[in-house]
Amino acid sequence: METRKLYYEDCHLTTFHARVLSCVCSPGGYLITLDATAFYPEGGGQACDWGKLGDVSVFDVQEGDEGIIIHMCTGPLEVGQTVEGVINWERRFDQMQQHTGEHIVSGIVHSRWGYDNVGFHVGKDVMTVDFDGPIPAQELAWIEAEANKVVWQNLPLRCWYPSPEELPTVGYRTKKALPWPVRIVEIPGVDKCACCGVQVAATGEVGVIKLLSCVKFHQGVRIEMACGGRALAILNTMYDQNRQVSQAFSAKMPETGEAAREMNRRLAAAEYRINELQRQIFDTIAAGYAGKGDVLHFQEGLTPVQVRELADRIASVCGGTAFVCSGEDGSYAVCLVNKNGAVSALSLPLKETFGAKGGGKPGCFQGTLPAARAEIETFFHSR
Repeated sequence: METRKLYYEDCHLTTFHARVLSCVCSPGGYLITLDATAFYPEGGGQACDWGKLGDVSVFDVQEGDEGIIIHMCTGPLEVGQTVEGVINWERRFDQMQQHTGEHIVSGIVHSRWGYDNVGFHVGKDVMTVDFDGPIPAQELAWIEAEANKVVWQNLPLRCWYPSPEELPTVGYRTKKALPWPVRIVEIPGVDKCACCGVQVAATGEVGVIKLLSCVKFHQGVRIEMACGGRALAILNTMYDQNRQVSQAFSAKMPETGEAAREMNRRLAAAEYRINELQRQIFDTIAAGYAGKGDVLHFQEGLTPVQVRELADRIASVCGGTAFVCSGEDGSYAVCLVNKNGAVSALSLPLKETFGAKGGGKPGCFQGTLPAARAEIETFFHSR
């Protein structure tokens, strides 16, 4: 017997009473069916409801064969008993806000460009909606403004099942041809779509629609968005982060973007100057090893790139192999460079004696050396 779907009769229903028809123990919990339910099953891009049936928790809801709704519960219920169901309204209303917001945006995009919504997913924090055609990123602000106008008009939604004769004349959005019966959700003047999800009663309940990004996806685009409470939470987080940036830059909040760009310009100039000074320091260090032959040099605080650069500078003047180390006992970044020959006479014993890791060309070895400074010095001077 098909379960009576109370969630379609009243999307705002939060409590109900129903008779338990079956209860089956499964590896994941107890599978319970009722003669009626307000628990929406997962489907149509919308997550299922959570809540309570009597004293047990409902953590998953699916639609089975012949329209039977299956509730996955933490405990058993007696078959034949009448039980009270309580919907987790915060979760349900959030899903309703996202779903109706998606309909509004999809209707606007379809009306303007003729593109179809080919998939959407309500994630933990945001929702993604995929369209089968290109939308310029600069149009996102226009879509958002139009969508929020629809919200503020507080338009009533109509959800109904057209008769077999009426259905071909409805003119609705759908991803594929559907057999009768088809449930239609209509936002007057905005959208008319085949939909099995639960929606708000009027667009004003969506609260606000915020479009966050628009990126190329397959042959079309993927829009990331949030509605209602989710949008408010995201905007509050963004505002708080911008306030912190404003304080850090000593800039007004509407001017933090320019303040950040100015900071980047200053950092780039400072980095260029630091690199120039670093090169001068490396040249000075290298000059001290001119004509010395094989050289072992320790220098603190260098990146692997800088280790290689210093080894190159020393090798260009020392006339032998430059062996540069930077780090601390037990963990050194090292580089061996010889401009006139191979470095395997040093690199191979380093691998065999200390377990050095790395590689390079015949005239260069770069990697890591798990040894103490004293061990490295003894090794180098005993060659």
